[in-house]
Amino acid sequence: MEYRRFGNRLFVRMDTGEEILAQLENVCRAENIRLAEVKALGALQRYTVGLFDPADKEYHKNTFEGPAEITGLWGTVTTMDGEYYAHIHMNAANADGAVTGGHLNEAVVGPTCEMIIEVTDGTVERVHSDKTGLNLFKFE
Repeated sequence: MEYRRFGNRLFVRMDTGEEILAQLENVCRAENIRLAEVKALGALQRYTVGLFDPADKEYHKNTFEGPAEITGLWGTVTTMDGEYYAHIHMNAANADGAVTGGHLNEAVVGPTCEMIIEVTDGTVERVHSDKTGLNLFKFE
């Protein structure tokens, strides 16, 4: 992975075999990013996305193997208990053009991923909601 910062924007290139969420965390920790919007495009070898089921308050995961193009990746970087926290959704298309997606759990790059991180000054903390089972924005 390589990246360059221009003011409040970072342009990141991830390479074959790198895992997107791990590299995002590496950049955010290196640059002390506590609040940001994330978007990306690129290609994948494998990815796992999930769907949150509000009835049982759990994510159900699906893993997809083989080449795929990221057709949309968007999310936020915030904090929870003062620590880095990313919430990312992604969809990707296979060779037939079929698109799958959801809450991103893992994505292995192949051959590249281009990400833009737009940093916002400040912090938004998250707190776990027993009612929803989710980690929600906390504004106090």
